[in-house]
Amino acid sequence: MEFYLPAHALSEDLKSLIDKLIQLKQVPPTEPIVQLSLTTVSIPLISWLASQNQYPRIYWHGRDKVEEVAAIGACKDFKFETGVDDDTLAEIYQQQRALTTNPEIRYYGGVAFDRSIESWPEFGNSRFVLPRIEFRRSANQFSLRVNLNFADRHPEAEIDLAIAAIEAVLPARPLAPPNKLALLSRTDIPDFPRWKTLIEQVVEPKFNQETPKVVLSRHTELEVNAQVDPWMVLACWQGRNPNSFQFGFQFSPERTYISCSPERLFRRRQQELFTEALAGTTVRGLNQEEDTALANALLEDNKNSIENQLVRRHIVSMLSPLSQHVGAEETATIFKLNHIQHLHRAIRAELKQDVNDFQLLQALHPTPAVGGLPRESAMRFIREREGYMRGWYAGACGYFNKYESEFSVAIRSALIEPGKINLFAGAGIIAGSDPEAEWQELENKLATIMSILIEL
Repeated sequence: MEFYLPAHALSEDLKSLIDKLIQLKQVPPTEPIVQLSLTTVSIPLISWLASQNQYPRIYWHGRDKVEEVAAIGACKDFKFETGVDDDTLAEIYQQQRALTTNPEIRYYGGVAFDRSIESWPEFGNSRFVLPRIEFRRSANQFSLRVNLNFADRHPEAEIDLAIAAIEAVLPARPLAPPNKLALLSRTDIPDFPRWKTLIEQVVEPKFNQETPKVVLSRHTELEVNAQVDPWMVLACWQGRNPNSFQFGFQFSPERTYISCSPERLFRRRQQELFTEALAGTTVRGLNQEEDTALANALLEDNKNSIENQLVRRHIVSMLSPLSQHVGAEETATIFKLNHIQHLHRAIRAELKQDVNDFQLLQALHPTPAVGGLPRESAMRFIREREGYMRGWYAGACGYFNKYESEFSVAIRSALIEPGKINLFAGAGIIAGSDPEAEWQELENKLATIMSILIEL
């Protein structure tokens, strides 16, 4: 049997995978979910991903820069809409996790900010995918993987689907050069007068006593007259903010959600959990001296310090029932990004034996850094008054795996649709918050992505 594969550096490795799949037809599957893997050549993963025409297309790049993933297709795709409760999701996740003993199997995806209301088309309130084909880079090692789902399909049919997906892989082409777009219109929801009203409602003493923090956000819709390549935008953004998580989910050609988020929700390595309180913001200085002065002012600023402490206390209280031990840094440090700097406290927990990833998602998401405190009353305020549907903005994106999992809080993000770019930014509102200053903070948070996209 002959296979005509794209003539590029990967063709031999792709052919080897097909040979392995053909051999697998002779052997009954040992587990319901199987992954074949081989070491492969180094390629630019984001360019490779942008060159493919199989969906979903998924990209993940860890904040520590050690790991990068590009994945296409799906051999298992879980999509849940409104009305599926967390217990059902946790049960489905546990059933799926039991189908393999392979520690390398990963389900990539995300959950919306508010799972009790409708979310974006295609994305669902939560959606997780076991990709068909995956490239992973760990440090300088590249591997090529194909996943097989024998739980839902006859082995021979599943193997044929995998072979067809490999045959349809296209060579990596260079990304299109960055091009700034002409802005046709800009709409902010809420607009500034409404924003001012919302802040006044949050800081009103009676409300504030019961709900000391609400994170209000804004949806900035940019209408443009050109095609936007989301992967080129993400690659540019990645270059500007290298010490962030970078990820993208494209379930169809119509919509792509990309993010360059500084914030970790959690990272689990077996029973060890790492998370953080990232709240409190100022701008970067024009020189080293000014930058240090701004950082010191942030460390000494009462409003930002209270905001960070609230987040830290909440995370510790949510993790305590799931953990044997939780420890958090007493003093905040500065976490620097291109245009802004944040207050940061690291938190580490030793988890109880039977705790699973979905319980961690339930406990930690949404964090007080994107929702508020107490969680329920802040969420209710946002749901009823913010005026737009957040979808996956301020949600949680990442991957589940048997022995290690990692999720980022999906802030600093964009939903790209035909002729339209949707940007999002939020600010923590507590007693003493000033509407003009908080509105400016939203502008500061959009500065990097705006400078990539638009002729300013």
